[in-house]
Amino acid sequence: MSQWLTWAKRIQALSQAGLTFTRDQYDRERYEELQEIVREMYERHSDLSNEAILQLVHVDGYPTPKLDVRGVIFKDDRILLVKERSDGLWTLPGGFCEVNRSTASNIIKEVEEEAGLDVIPVRLLALFDMHEHPHPPLSEHYYKLFIECALIGDGEGSAGVETSDVGFFERDDLPDLSLARNTIEQIHMCFDAHWQEEDWTTLFD
Repeated sequence: MSQWLTWAKRIQALSQAGLTFTRDQYDRERYEELQEIVREMYERHSDLSNEAILQLVHVDGYPTPKLDVRGVIFKDDRILLVKERSDGLWTLPGGFCEVNRSTASNIIKEVEEEAGLDVIPVRLLALFDMHEHPHPPLSEHYYKLFIECALIGDGEGSAGVETSDVGFFERDDLPDLSLARNTIEQIHMCFDAHWQEEDWTTLFD
């Protein structure tokens, strides 16, 4: 991650925490000025739209990382991937967790919407901090949960609104991956966990 982006995100988080807890009007003005500085940093050094910058800088409450769930589904030792319409690249089905849904219900929903398949969540393979893995620089901070799921039925799946294709792939024949969503090392980790079965210990950063 670019150092300026790390600094900007940290300044934004600290200033947002200050705005959440301060009762002093002068401190509030200082924290608001820090958020304005962060906004200018994003404008000068990123390709984000003004709307996206405002959503990042003006957050209600104490700032915390988002949760991104990814479904890990195997069929005949091949892993399920979906092709994103947004970038034309492949990823494990998933997305940000929604309020009032558990992690299990979130991944069930995401797999059904993006791959047209019904699954049962079985186990948590890993919980990773995006900063600790070679994802491209992103303005937001989030944790990634890799949840292995059992496939219900024998379907091949179907694309959804956000996806254009669905497929099962062998470890040595993976398509071009959407690295903002999952890296090649993370996909290989999923294969390792699948093959080790009962001997697997959940990974975390």
